[in-house]
Amino acid sequence: MADPRPSKNFVLAIDPAAPPPGLEGAVVAIGNFDGVHRGHVAVIRRAEALAQKLGRPCAVLTFEPHPTDFFRGEKTIFRLAPMQAKAKSLERLGIDGMIVITFDAALASLTAEQFIAEILLRRLGVRAVVAGYDFHFGAGRKGTPVFLKQSGERHGFLVEIVERVSAIGSEADEAASSTATRAALEAGDVEHAAHLLGHPFSIMGEVLHGQKLGRALGFPTANLLPEPSCRLRHGIYAVRVEVDDALYSGVASFGRRPTVDNGSPLLEAYLFDFSGDLYGKTIEVCFIGWIRPEEKFSSLDALKAQIAADAEQAKQMLRVDIAKG
Repeated sequence: MADPRPSKNFVLAIDPAAPPPGLEGAVVAIGNFDGVHRGHVAVIRRAEALAQKLGRPCAVLTFEPHPTDFFRGEKTIFRLAPMQAKAKSLERLGIDGMIVITFDAALASLTAEQFIAEILLRRLGVRAVVAGYDFHFGAGRKGTPVFLKQSGERHGFLVEIVERVSAIGSEADEAASSTATRAALEAGDVEHAAHLLGHPFSIMGEVLHGQKLGRALGFPTANLLPEPSCRLRHGIYAVRVEVDDALYSGVASFGRRPTVDNGSPLLEAYLFDFSGDLYGKTIEVCFIGWIRPEEKFSSLDALKAQIAADAEQAKQMLRVDIAKG
C-alpha cells in the first residue's frame, strides 16, 4: 500500500557487469527478501544506517528465480513477492536500488570465495555487506555469516550480521519468516500473515478483461491473474486496493469460481466507491481479512445476494482494521 516516505531515484539493475550507475561502492543487504517481512526490513534498515554513516548508497542484492525453484523446479515455492512486487516494496522503504542477479547453473556453481570475488567485488564493488543470521551462499551453501565476515576482513569491505527478528520483537515469539508467512496464507489467515510480514500480503498485476459477469450482477470487478506459484487459500477476502497511488476499500474473490466455470485461479476485486476504467492498469490488492471459503451456489441470484453480504462484512472488517490503527 502507499507509503508516506519520499521516494528517491530508485535504481533497478539486472545482471550488471559493473557497478550500476548510482550504486557505486554501495552498502548492500543480501538475501532473497521474498515478501520483505520484518526480518528482511531489519537487515535493510541496518544496511541503510551503515550507508548513511559511510556516505554511500544503499541497495538490496537479490536473486531471480528463487534458488528453490532453480534446484527443485519452477513454481516449487509459493512466491510472496515476485520481482515487480519486491522492487516496489523496496522502493517504498526509501533505499537507492535493487540489484538482481540471475540464479542459474553458473551462479550455483560458484564457491563462496568465488561469489565474493566475482559478484561482490568485481561486478558490484561493494563497500559493505549486511546479511541475516541464517544467510548462506556459494556452492553447497558453504558460505556462512562467519565466512562472510572473515572475507570482508581479508578483502577490505565491512560486514554486519543481523540476528533473528521475531514477529513482534519478542525472542520467545514466532520468528518473522517467509516459511511461516506462506503457511498462514495457505490457511487463509491473512491477518497472521500481515503480523509476520509487518504489512498486508498483496498481489500486484495488470487488470485483465474477464467475462464481465460481475458487472452484470452489479459488482464490477478488477481481474488479476496471480503468479502461478500463488497458493493463497481460495476464498473471499476484505481488501484494500491501490490504484494510481490512491487507496480503495473492497472485497475480493480468489479462486476458481465454482458457480460459473471452475476455471483457472483468478483474483477478482470489487472496489467500493470507485468509478472509472481499470483495464490495463497495474494495481495492488492488499489482503486485510478472511471472510469465507469459495462455494458453489444454486443460481446467479443466490451468488449475487451472497456477494452483497460479503461486501457488507468486508466493510465492517475494514472499519475495525482502521480502528486498530
